[in-house]
Amino acid sequence: MPNQNKPTPPLSLIEPHIRSLWKKRSTDKQIVAKLRQLIDTDQYGIGLTKFIEIRKGLGLYRTRQQAHTPDTIRPVMTELREIYPNAGVREMISLIFHEHDMAVSRNTMQSYFASYEPPELLRQRKANRLRRRRFWAAGVNDIWAVDQHDKWLRHGLALHTGVEPFSGRILWMKIWHSNRNSQLILSYYLEVVEKFGFIPMVTQSDPGTENFGIANAQTFLCQMQDPTLQGFVQHRWMRTKKNIVPEIAWSQLRRRFAPGFKGILDHGVNEGWYDPDNTLQLMVFHWVFIPWLQSELDAYRDRINNTRKRRDRNKVLPHGVPELIHENPEEYGSLDFKVMVSEAAINEVRRLYINGDHTVFDLIPAPLNHYIEQCYDHLGRPQVGRMSAWTVYLEILDLMRRYEDIADILGGIEGIAEDSDPAILVAGADLHEVDGYMGGVANGLGLQPEHLTALDVYEADEPDTFVDEIEATQVAWVDAFSSDEEEEVDDSL
Repeated sequence: MPNQNKPTPPLSLIEPHIRSLWKKRSTDKQIVAKLRQLIDTDQYGIGLTKFIEIRKGLGLYRTRQQAHTPDTIRPVMTELREIYPNAGVREMISLIFHEHDMAVSRNTMQSYFASYEPPELLRQRKANRLRRRRFWAAGVNDIWAVDQHDKWLRHGLALHTGVEPFSGRILWMKIWHSNRNSQLILSYYLEVVEKFGFIPMVTQSDPGTENFGIANAQTFLCQMQDPTLQGFVQHRWMRTKKNIVPEIAWSQLRRRFAPGFKGILDHGVNEGWYDPDNTLQLMVFHWVFIPWLQSELDAYRDRINNTRKRRDRNKVLPHGVPELIHENPEEYGSLDFKVMVSEAAINEVRRLYINGDHTVFDLIPAPLNHYIEQCYDHLGRPQVGRMSAWTVYLEILDLMRRYEDIADILGGIEGIAEDSDPAILVAGADLHEVDGYMGGVANGLGLQPEHLTALDVYEADEPDTFVDEIEATQVAWVDAFSSDEEEEVDDSL
């Protein structure tokens, strides 16, 4: 127990950690235990009673304290259902918590479904059949897998993601007007590397020149840290094997996120407001919709990363919140294979492989951007959201058409940056592959005796670890559809 005579740490010091752990649905006891690890316990102290007082002062109330009923959540549920038509009970509990700060019990949500949702919708959701695939990972940051998504290209939008497979953490999920430029894709990778300060042992992608930048940078950074890797490309090309984990991430996005937002996009096309072949409409559309959709994707990524997956008896990797597993693998009996890199090394990669002036990094060409900014200022800079995006688009488009020289500006635009760029892949041999293992441990050979010894220590220290066998740490069963749905946390105490 903490010394009761010690002062409570300043709120400014602990509030960010409290809110972060609250998003992860941690219990009060878990949050207090974590805070004690983060504060200077020689100077400060915090107990459960004091923490609960602080939590309530921040407006963070548990499920029982909020005491929601099917009727009190109905207005918000009606709004959410328009955007997330396929969400089931578990996902709706997560959505209403992360988007509206409402803690709702499973019984309440089930009662709402029974009272207000047609029974056939529940039967449709339960009718999904799972496809189980096998994937190998030796530990956290063994592999980062990346992939592009082209389903929204008909709207002039291109998506890209990076996933850490062992924890299930989505590293990035980006939307832009291109996903075929190696410098652009590399910038996504470097943004995350700079944030974390480390890289994985190996990256992985489908074949394609758009991935040359990541392959080159990953190889360069790995070889800087370990000269014995010279001659080997530290990137896996999934030529004969599918890039499983990002494919599953896209499958989840199509089921969870895409229906509602695709409906919003289709509405504008069906009304005749937007034609991607019309240059002016395309430019205004990109300017309005890409930043807004990126904020929605960031919220989606944040929700997935901070929500515990449903327990799966076939999955032998740790069960928990992806972000917590990724940040604290030792607490889940797992190894961490991250490779630390310096800011100077990251800057050198940017110098070698990225031209910051490349037009692919421009949301729209500069001359048009100046005019659209003027139009947006004239409108009073209204907020762009789910209900207002098309209104803002149409108002800006109307003002843009009034400029007499707009035709000359459009005529001078050669178009958005080319999807491809003259990327050259660094020379080198492929990594070893043993029994289907596609990670980077021991240059592709897998776990070595020293790793098994470390796992033995974890098992001895934490007998309740999720990893029951040494061999199990290399096997991950992943489901393409619903086995990853969120698990409700009992936080009603």
